[in-house]
Amino acid sequence: MQPPRGVLRASPAALSRRTRSSTVRSPARTSGQLAQQRALRARPWLLPRLYSSAPSASASPTTGPSSSNDAAPLSISIGPTDSPRLLSHTIPEQFAEIVSRYPDQPAVVARAPLVAAGVTDIAPARETVYTFSELDRVSDHLAHGLASSAKVKKGDRVAVSLGNGPEFAALTYALFKLGAVLVPLNPAFTAKQVASALCHLGVEVLIMGAVTDLPYKPGRGRSNLGLLSALVGGDEALAAQRAGAIQSPEVPTLRTVVVVDNTADHPAVAGAGDFARPEERLAALTPFSAITDGVDILRADQVAALQKKPVVPDAPLQASDTINIQFTSGTTSQPKAAQLSHTAILNNGYFIGQRMELTTDDRIVCPPPLFHCFGSVLGYMATATSGAAILFPSPAFDPAASLQMAADHRATGLYGVATMFVAMLELLEHKHEHGAADAAARKPLLSRARAAALPTHLRTGIAAGSSVPESLMRRLFDTLGLHDLVICYGMTETAPVSCMTTRHDPLAMRTSTVGRVMPHTTVKIVDPEDWTRIVPRGQPGELATSGYLVMAGYYGDAEKTSEVLTVDPVTGERWMHSGDEACMDADGYVSVTGRIKDLIIRGGENIHPLEIENCLFQHPLVAEVSVVGVPDPRHGESVGAFVVPHGGVRVAGGYVVESEPSVIQRADADDSDPNETLSPDSIRAWVRDRLSPHLSPKHVFWTTSFPKTASGKIQKFKLRDVAKELLAAGAKGSDKT
Repeated sequence: MQPPRGVLRASPAALSRRTRSSTVRSPARTSGQLAQQRALRARPWLLPRLYSSAPSASASPTTGPSSSNDAAPLSISIGPTDSPRLLSHTIPEQFAEIVSRYPDQPAVVARAPLVAAGVTDIAPARETVYTFSELDRVSDHLAHGLASSAKVKKGDRVAVSLGNGPEFAALTYALFKLGAVLVPLNPAFTAKQVASALCHLGVEVLIMGAVTDLPYKPGRGRSNLGLLSALVGGDEALAAQRAGAIQSPEVPTLRTVVVVDNTADHPAVAGAGDFARPEERLAALTPFSAITDGVDILRADQVAALQKKPVVPDAPLQASDTINIQFTSGTTSQPKAAQLSHTAILNNGYFIGQRMELTTDDRIVCPPPLFHCFGSVLGYMATATSGAAILFPSPAFDPAASLQMAADHRATGLYGVATMFVAMLELLEHKHEHGAADAAARKPLLSRARAAALPTHLRTGIAAGSSVPESLMRRLFDTLGLHDLVICYGMTETAPVSCMTTRHDPLAMRTSTVGRVMPHTTVKIVDPEDWTRIVPRGQPGELATSGYLVMAGYYGDAEKTSEVLTVDPVTGERWMHSGDEACMDADGYVSVTGRIKDLIIRGGENIHPLEIENCLFQHPLVAEVSVVGVPDPRHGESVGAFVVPHGGVRVAGGYVVESEPSVIQRADADDSDPNETLSPDSIRAWVRDRLSPHLSPKHVFWTTSFPKTASGKIQKFKLRDVAKELLAAGAKGSDKT
């Protein structure tokens, strides 16, 4: 199905939900407001005066338009439109400009897994380094190989299922140069998920690693031979297919599967060796070496010998072309395929780098995955457009490898979601070892001197995916030196960042808000029940975004697209509605309180999980926490807290999530040390003393981890399901004790 074009119309259900209360509300816009908006279209120079989100130091802050002369300003803010400028060319054109300016500047530094559990003969992580000119030549070489061997052309959808590494980094630009559509897949997808994604998008080519690396488990992983066999109907069906050609009943459009041989980094993974010993039954799979024409792109000498070989796509590239299809995180529903253009991705990365004030002297450690916007846009595109170097410490997140990379290269920046930062701090603050079980057999992760030196070179970074409590931010300042750390907010559908703090913002604003609107972008807060009504500043509502960054639509799903994308009948602007509850202050700072669907309604009163989470995050025995609403026969919903205790902390009472029951340590009744023991009562008391009694959790669940999306966001709908099951089944233990 072709992507949605032109005016997007809401489905009847969405339209009904959106306007059902309009008959009892005051009019959304006065005639004066409508005239004002028409005037703005004709005289855009009025925008900064009316909607300025970045007031000058010499002038008092200006706010958005008011619904009347006496009413509060409305929650709408337009980012700078003069500087930085909106880039109008394609990603390959911008990349060529950067290569010409910084040919010998390091662009990508990538490492293989740091260590394999139970294997002692693996050397420290192999490292690959590309300068910008080398990355240009390698991506040229891959583009020619993809065009000749896999017949890739402009508009083809090519799925890439790889961890962070040199292959993914080079393939990104190779595909962009051809005008093909990069479809990054989470390497942890099951065969069913891969088949569903490929079939939905009509993918022609799949590029996949022989082994999928797993977060927190360096060197271990999953052989993908079983997954690839399942795609074509089993081992016998795979063996029967002709060389270099795939026929899949699950994915009729699939014609080529390219396998990147990373088995040498995973000798302990069962089944991985089958890829290293090609047999006739695997002849249908195309080795990555066939795409590279035998050139090992991980060897510096072979990369240095490559000649510049310009790529000419089979049809001209346009900045408005869809160049990337990203699957949404799926925190509240099944993932959808968002179509993003050159303009959206290029400018979003560029503006992020500008707001971070990145330069060619910066070296940014990026653990978030390239298959998600965090790694690909906030990371790779932001550094590439700034001439900075991006450092990939491991194919999948490994806190030890991330810290090691930062120390070895004296990195200036470090990216992560809150859970990643917590894992790294745990290593530094509690044990300087990579792995506790066999710590005695391993060398220290970092010497005390090197750990102490981290704050002398680290200065900046990005935290995204979830809120960063002030207590965690201060630990990042003190332990890692990330004094210029910024917060980004956005969603896959907006490529992704729409709001962001700066290094100049006070700490309070970097922990309580997501900053202000980005350049060439407009954000507004609207009534969730009536999207035509912008709420006054200071009043909560649903955040919506407009500008160059908004997706073309969900691929092949016009109905879902119409549920979130609307077109303003007066200005013609396309608005992406986030589903997030937010509030805008007088200076344009935006605070996001959570998903509207995650709001807990207890006895008719709205409870924001984030407020309770931030409170519990300050508890000295709590490592992580997530708060959800659970069914309650009296109040409709009650507060449930899923708590991850710090290592060594015992628990008493409550419900234990049975994923890894042996990890949760139960306290004995006669020797419970209150300083090292958590209980539902202690959790409730902590919240009650700092907030209010009605916010204290009725149910407490102990766990070792949370179900998360690729970007690190907690999938609360899954936690709610777990809570319902435990409560319904009368699980062992009681939260009454």
